[in-house]
Formats: sequence, C-alpha cells, structure tokens
Amino acid sequence: MSSESVQEHRASAPRSIAIAVLTISDTRDLSTDSSGSLIVSLAESAGHRVVDRAIVKDEPVTIRDQILAWRSTNKFDAVIATGGTGISPRDQTFETISSLLTKPLPGYGELFRMLSFQEIGAAAMLSRAVAGLIDSLAVFVTPGSKAAVELAMNRLILPELPHIVREANRR
Repeated sequence: MSSESVQEHRASAPRSIAIAVLTISDTRDLSTDSSGSLIVSLAESAGHRVVDRAIVKDEPVTIRDQILAWRSTNKFDAVIATGGTGISPRDQTFETISSLLTKPLPGYGELFRMLSFQEIGAAAMLSRAVAGLIDSLAVFVTPGSKAAVELAMNRLILPELPHIVREANRR
C-alpha cells in the first residue's frame, strides 16, 4: 500500500469511534482501575466516545461473553481491553481473545513488543498483546500496566484506530 493511499484512507476514516473499554483483572474495581481509566481518558482526549466500560475476572467464559455481548449490539466500533496478557497460570486473555478473532492483526503485538523492548528490554517478550477483528469489531488488548496502556494507546491504537475501523467496515 503506498503512503498516498494510506493518507487517503485516513482522510476518509471516521473521526469519532464508539469504544468499549474492558479491564480484565481478579483484583480491580472502578476505583482502582487506573489502566482502564487511562484508556478512557486518552480515547476521549482523542475525540472518541467511550460508550461502555466493564471490569471482569480473568476467566475465559466471562471475557468471551462480555466481548460477544458488545459485538452483538452493533453499538461499538472497537473494544480496548487491558490485563491478563502475561504468562502466569491466571493470564488467559490472549487465548480467549485470540480464539474469537476472525482476522488477527499480528503486527500490533509485534510492534507493541518492539516498542516495549526499547523501554523495558528483554522482559517485553513476556507481553502477549494481541489485536484483530471479530467480524467488523476492532479489538485491541494491552497489558495491564499504565505504562503499557500509554505506549499502546499513544503509539499504536489511537494513531490507526479510525483507519482500522474504516477498513473493517468497507464493503
């Protein structure tokens, strides 16, 4: 794809995206969910609409049910999730979200780990950030730390979100 076509696509992309924010954590609630709050703040500052927000336990059925419920309403262009991307036995987000994706975007995880490596070194390989489409719903998963959320949102998600949503909905 030439840079001219990317610019044309970006120019015709929607300016404001309807977003759902999902925090996956066994310990957080709305008062302690600093990473979810940061996603909301950054998304709204970029002109997007956070239409819903939820916190669920790191349980595959619960994660899957929440995302599929949002997808079925057709009210959302994107879901941005945080948490559960590590390698501990309780971290099940990667497997759960990956199993739902109809079109994975492997470049997101690759770029996230590359950028993260520049900040934290080899520990970046433990991140299992993942993204893709569930039909036309864009889904992005960031690790649970505020630093990881800030990196993913500012360097990857927000710069391309309108373009991704545009492409996902092209007929």
